Amino acid sequence: MATPVDTEPATPPTSPSSAPADRGPARPSAAPATTRRALLPTGVRGMVLATVATVIWSGNFVIADGMSGSIPPIQLAFWRWVIALVAVAPLAVRHVRRDWPVIRRHLGFLSLAAVLGVTLFNTLIYTAGHTSPATNMALLAAASPLVIVIGARVLWRERMSATRWTGALLSLVGIVVLITKGSLSTLLGLDFSTGDLWMVAAMLTFAAYSLMLRRTPEGISGLSLLLGTFTLGTAFLAPAYAWDVTAHGGFDVHPSTAGALLYVGVLSSAVAYFAWNKAIATVGAGRAGVVYYLEPAFVALLAFFALGEGINLAQIASMVLIAIGVALSSRSKA
Repeated sequence: MATPVDTEPATPPTSPSSAPADRGPARPSAAPATTRRALLPTGVRGMVLATVATVIWSGNFVIADGMSGSIPPIQLAFWRWVIALVAVAPLAVRHVRRDWPVIRRHLGFLSLAAVLGVTLFNTLIYTAGHTSPATNMALLAAASPLVIVIGARVLWRERMSATRWTGALLSLVGIVVLITKGSLSTLLGLDFSTGDLWMVAAMLTFAAYSLMLRRTPEGISGLSLLLGTFTLGTAFLAPAYAWDVTAHGGFDVHPSTAGALLYVGVLSSAVAYFAWNKAIATVGAGRAGVVYYLEPAFVALLAFFALGEGINLAQIASMVLIAIGVALSSRSKA
């Protein structure tokens, strides 16, 4: 099992582009990279990364909904991670070689993270989508940030002030209003199915994965973590994929299917997971997890612009409420 590390990243990345402008003549600064000031404060940078991941995952929900009748859930999940592996490998191989001694010592940690975040999470969502209404799935997914916040407090002692708790609860109320379009009858009339149990499992899986990331062993870089979990998670999924193809056959590949697979493989997997992992390493699972409350609002906006779905006044008000709640919960000092 991984040895707990400090709550701040062991070696924060530095970039020459993060240096402030030189007050003297226009020439490269000779100051060491470690003394240069970042463009964004650490806390803000972490929240921006969490928001980037959430926006990308919002697009994934819209695309996945369109592919639900074209690609079986297990096959969709498998090819998603194969594409992610191809995208990440060229960038991450040298990092894995450098970090291999640490990776080898913590294969148990990486294997569990891979099972939770790669093998199970999205496979469970795609499976739930076949029998669970979108409204039910969104409401159940909305509980994930709250589970992350509570888990971070219980397991890692991450502090949550009254202001942050208030923000989290405001966001949760806003999500319920957004998804039900402000209709109490819609909320009371929800009919739960077997797919909802799959969605509950997916929600708990994502929360567990996010909480694990806070204890990533020191010496495993972000790219090494991505390539390691993507490789192991895809390998664990391969037997289920082989069975599914044997039992149900494959799927037809056409331009729209290929484009959707590239989105979920490159953006929703490689880019979004890298941003999410870095966000948790920077600001903790609790603060990053609250940003996930924004996902239903982003999904609604994307559906409005891309699919022409309507938005009423109650939903607009709920988006404002969610944004206020996330802003309160994201405060570094509260």
